[in-house]
Amino acid sequence: MDVTNFVTASEASSQAFKTATLLKSLTINALIMGENGVGKRTLASFILPNATAINGSNYEELLQAMESSNEIIITDIDNFPNIKLLIDTIKTNKVRVVATSKQSFSNEHLDDIFSVKFDIPPLSSREEDVQELIEVFVKDAVKLFGGENKFDIKDFKPDLSDNANSLRRQVMISYLLQDIDDKELMDIIENYLFDKLGSNSDYRNYLYLYEVPLIRAGLTKFKSQLQLSDRLGLNRNTLRKKISDNKEYLQGENNE
Repeated sequence: MDVTNFVTASEASSQAFKTATLLKSLTINALIMGENGVGKRTLASFILPNATAINGSNYEELLQAMESSNEIIITDIDNFPNIKLLIDTIKTNKVRVVATSKQSFSNEHLDDIFSVKFDIPPLSSREEDVQELIEVFVKDAVKLFGGENKFDIKDFKPDLSDNANSLRRQVMISYLLQDIDDKELMDIIENYLFDKLGSNSDYRNYLYLYEVPLIRAGLTKFKSQLQLSDRLGLNRNTLRKKISDNKEYLQGENNE
């Protein structure tokens, strides 16, 4: 996500941005913690806009960079295999560091180098940010795919499993598919299935690709299994069996 797209609609994100703004004017090291997709890298780049960003898993590259740079962003510092060595190298080379890590990451040597540590909460606890991010991602979709700046969020259930990463992907796909026609949809399914077909039970194995969205849409629209079975022309027990067979994809959809 672009640095300018770090949203501050919620109290939590607003406080995180205030901390980042303060750090921008100081010369101290900081550790930003949180889940993937919450904006850690965005804030790190805001604090050190001219710094090279290197993942903690790139052991040799990271150590070499600290010999030639006076400031650096270390993403996923928890991936570095020897934190003490890393801390000693930072001290020896007098490099200013802003690092990111998982929220649960802890190490006895962290306090030796990071004067400031702060968390960015997941999007699931930042409802105001979710709505604003959806608007940002819709604008991105308009630029990428064209069309009108419209997106129906009436029945939209944000996918926050990977925070902004999953939400952006979901918005992009939903925007692209909202005006899809039958042929385009069938082409997508055909391309998906082409390399997967090959056994003598493929019809049964892939029937869920039709049944699951049909049942989901029907239960959302008609609110009950009784109504849906009537509209689909199915016996209610048959519908119940199909819901049970596809329970992996229909959790919470057992409307009576």
